[in-house]
Amino acid sequence: MRISPELRRKLISVAVVSTALLTAAPASVAVAQESAPAPAAVPAAQTEAAPGTPAERLIVGYKSGASEAKSDKAAAADAATKAEKTGEDVDFQRRLGTGAALVELGTDPSRSSVADVVAQYEADPQVAYVVPDRLNKPTAVTPNDTEYSKQWDLFESTAGMNVPGAWDTTTGTGVTVAVIDTGYVAHSDLAANIVGGYDFISDTAVSVDGNGRDSNPADPGDWYNADECGQGIPASTSSWHGTHVAGTIAAATNNGKGVAGIAYGAKISPVRVLGKCGGYDSDIIDAITWASGGTVSGVPANTNVAKVINMSLGGGGACSSATQSAINGAVNRGTSVVVAAGNENQNVSNASPANCNNVIAVAATNRAGSRASYSNYGSLVDISAPGGETRTSTANGILSTLNSGTKTPSSENYDYYQGTSMATPHVAGLAALMKSANSALTPAQIESAIKANARALPGTCSGGCGAGLADAAKTVQAVKGGSSTGTTFSSTTAVAIPDAGAAIESPISVTGRSGNAPSALQVGVDITHTYRGDLVIDLVAPDGSTYRLKSAASDSADNVNTTYTVNASSESANGTWKLRVQDTAAQDTGTLNGWKLTF
Repeated sequence: MRISPELRRKLISVAVVSTALLTAAPASVAVAQESAPAPAAVPAAQTEAAPGTPAERLIVGYKSGASEAKSDKAAAADAATKAEKTGEDVDFQRRLGTGAALVELGTDPSRSSVADVVAQYEADPQVAYVVPDRLNKPTAVTPNDTEYSKQWDLFESTAGMNVPGAWDTTTGTGVTVAVIDTGYVAHSDLAANIVGGYDFISDTAVSVDGNGRDSNPADPGDWYNADECGQGIPASTSSWHGTHVAGTIAAATNNGKGVAGIAYGAKISPVRVLGKCGGYDSDIIDAITWASGGTVSGVPANTNVAKVINMSLGGGGACSSATQSAINGAVNRGTSVVVAAGNENQNVSNASPANCNNVIAVAATNRAGSRASYSNYGSLVDISAPGGETRTSTANGILSTLNSGTKTPSSENYDYYQGTSMATPHVAGLAALMKSANSALTPAQIESAIKANARALPGTCSGGCGAGLADAAKTVQAVKGGSSTGTTFSSTTAVAIPDAGAAIESPISVTGRSGNAPSALQVGVDITHTYRGDLVIDLVAPDGSTYRLKSAASDSADNVNTTYTVNASSESANGTWKLRVQDTAAQDTGTLNGWKLTF
């Protein structure tokens, strides 16, 4: 099926405000100032204080044999002695968990007064150490990229995706994201994160680069004249769409220019499938397969296998079996597939590949946190993310890397676009952060954790916007370190799954836990089955509440051997949990070999 040019133009939904380089006042950057040299008498304590700021409290560690190490009264008396000797205020406050004493130095100590007190403690043979009680601050700093202040979608508290809070944990290092799109036009704010890709466009009328498939994914431009892509369709300039998407995911960050990328430590593999008037399913299917490490006849093996695929593209109709097969193959190889919900303001059930199974379908929100007026909606939407809406202001769109050429490449620039095409790379970038923070995560776990840790839309949504607005910091925090650090309860009792029969249940008794289950409860499932698309799998909590892990689908692959992530924070941890499995169609049988819960 050839993607409708009109639908493709709608999905791109660009709002170009200028072909010139966008400029702005530099974002506010905190620069550490060198402090004045510390007095020689206090080489450790004074220089460990925040630059230019005298310590207001000290932490005093006494030697194990000292009475002050065990007695608060003795420590208080020692502080009084130090006060008398220095003429400064020195007051014992409390004992720390390590046994050290916390002492207060007064409301406004000077550098010299701190030095005097520290010198007295350092001269005391019963003191093991004395250090300032330093004031710590979050280490996530504002990037120095000159356009960062315009990227409301990353940091604004109302409807931003809370990305800076994730950067303390991960920036996406070690993960490759395949952007299956129009290819890549050279941009200095992105070049450092580009790795090898491929041009999968086989039709030269679509590729407009003079040849068919090859290893060069460069974007020559996708402009077209009026009526060239269908009767009544107006002319369009080149979109450089793939480059805009790639910049949102992994633009170079803290490089003193341009924009910041969500997973700026990740790499982008540009995979070209869209050219003049759109792109064919057949090329997209091969691109999905190759990008995820599968084999495509006549195409060299991929040396930059992607763990995340971004597809900001789509057409009308149901998900085809051919496309579904390619997506299933990618997911089975461990690659998450993130897809735009579409921009027709209709139910996503009519938009492919967003209506396929095993994808993360992304709807778009505006700067107020409401569903963008153009965004598709419905029960098949998994999550929402900032896509922008430029009706009232172009600055309410999504700013990213672009090119000023109207037909062929010209000078690089930055511009605002709107669309579910722009929302999708926000979630693809988040998936890259998650995979970098915990390489053991499966696509199912990534999708489940994104949903479980979303926050409610601050605005409104009619029709269904998935689990809410994706929250990068909360999601990364929930998955970092993996399940290996938790406590696991398991069942190894095999249970036969009857063909097209009643549901079977396998229990696990959880004891010794306190409070509720976690928001990222790991549910490991091992099922042998000759057509897993027949299976419906539910987790049943001790109070009888059910959590759907897997629905029936047209998935002909064998077996279910994966881990699901469930937000079970409303459930008591202790009690009997059950895994419920039902075969919903005839001719195939299976066995639940075992399952486990990791808290």
